[in-house]
Amino acid sequence: MDWREQLEKREAEELSPFAALSRNSKGRVEWEERCQVRTEFQRDRDRILHSKAFRRLKHKTQVFIAPEGDHFRTRLTHTLEVAQIARTICRALRLNEDLAEAIALGHDLGHTPFGHAGEEALDDVYPGGFRHNHQSLRVVEKLEGGKGLNLTEEVRDGILHHTGPGTPFTLEGQVVKIADRVAYINHDIDDAVRAGIITEEDLPAESLKVLGYNHRQRINTMVLDLIQTNQGASAITMTPAVQKATNDLREFLFARVYIGSRAKTEESKAKRMLKELYRHFAEGNGAPAGMEEREVWRWACDYIAGMTDNYAIRLYRELFVPKGFSG
Repeated sequence: MDWREQLEKREAEELSPFAALSRNSKGRVEWEERCQVRTEFQRDRDRILHSKAFRRLKHKTQVFIAPEGDHFRTRLTHTLEVAQIARTICRALRLNEDLAEAIALGHDLGHTPFGHAGEEALDDVYPGGFRHNHQSLRVVEKLEGGKGLNLTEEVRDGILHHTGPGTPFTLEGQVVKIADRVAYINHDIDDAVRAGIITEEDLPAESLKVLGYNHRQRINTMVLDLIQTNQGASAITMTPAVQKATNDLREFLFARVYIGSRAKTEESKAKRMLKELYRHFAEGNGAPAGMEEREVWRWACDYIAGMTDNYAIRLYRELFVPKGFSG
């Protein structure tokens, strides 16, 4: 028995009957010999962690575009917080932590520069529309390394359905979907307070009564609620009181931070910049030879979605900002 088989045996003995076992994975699109050391979900996690798309997340906006402070979240730190919360919940529920971590680390690989402002910009100009969860799936299936990462179906499904109306078919994917919201609601409050856009006293009083009066208490309440509510459950949910308090906080963030606050004043510029870049490349500039028009549009969308904030700004300057004559 090799090391992987020992891990698979341990999963079968220790995890919940509702957990996704790596040895029962629905598999990959392209068959591969199994690793001697790692389970299938551990391999997926490692492939994502070592990908270029993952490294680029450190220079992509979470909420605040190009923040000057050192402690504001980026898309990478958001991803790591989601992974930590998801692992904590899965450990307590005896679900597969490796699967949850792989989904969490991959869920935002397709996110644009400049956060949801960039997502909205590409959705406006790309004929097929743009959603970052679909783009994340495209990254792991086709774009990374020129051929994708050949991940298991469980991880790909969790990445695709981490947001939007669909529900992941594994409980681990459902945990990540909720952990994503737990993470961004709480860290976006933290960043907005740090930026002076809101104060703790501005937060909805009824939500604070239920969830707690500081960052640590609120995350703890949400996570404990998920753990206590879902022991032996076949679907991941919050209790109605905690769900309402969480939703109210999210609505507050949309009203006071995500829409119309001074933190968002640069978003119109970011959107205009990405749209101009898209139009430039959609005309075929820089596109691989031999592409049909729709293929060029898809290529342009992929190219821009993969950019970091810094690269998009630098490229825009090179293409559209005139340079002084040097003689």
